[in-house]
Amino acid sequence: MKSYSFFIWLLVGLLGTCAVRAQDDKKALANSSAFTNPVDSTVKQQQAPVKKDTVRKHNPRIATKRSALIPGWGQAYNREYWKIPIVYGILAIPTTLYFYNNDLYKKTKFAYEALYKAQGPNKDSTDLPFIDPQLKNLSISSLQSYRNSFRRDRDYSILWFLLAWGLQVADATVFAHLKQFDVSNDLSMELTPVFNPVTRTPGLGLTLNLKPPVKKPVIAR
Repeated sequence: MKSYSFFIWLLVGLLGTCAVRAQDDKKALANSSAFTNPVDSTVKQQQAPVKKDTVRKHNPRIATKRSALIPGWGQAYNREYWKIPIVYGILAIPTTLYFYNNDLYKKTKFAYEALYKAQGPNKDSTDLPFIDPQLKNLSISSLQSYRNSFRRDRDYSILWFLLAWGLQVADATVFAHLKQFDVSNDLSMELTPVFNPVTRTPGLGLTLNLKPPVKKPVIAR
């Protein structure tokens, strides 16, 4: 009986040793190049490198610089071409007022100086014939008042021109920033009641959550 048990245990040991060696041989063969998938290797070689997104983002700084250099250029960068005539129309108003007031300022100034010379101690009336016909009947005090008024309006027109220029720069900058502002349906807003401990008064709190866009699965056809 003891001899049978010895042979049984010997047979079990031999079978276990063979099983371990067979498992090691399988692992070695699996790691060898002979059993690698040739299709996968060729696919990896033929697969083109993934290119990064080359789409240029809308840069508000470019819109600001362009509109500061040339009026309407920033609006053109924002693809708001309909604003360009409005920009030049607004800038044309103070420009026209400048030339109008500057012309009348020069005329009234010349008439005032010519009349002042004629009424002065030297009685120099050589410039009186060159006074504008519309200003010949005005007194010296009226000419002085008109001269100061036209000079003031001329200076104001320069300020209005600079203000209009700055407004079109601000418009191009703001709408360039709004180009990247998310106005899709992936937004959520929540109003919650709050309590101010300093003033001990209730109020409302506004919470705006930006949700990432959900990528839809692409169905191959």
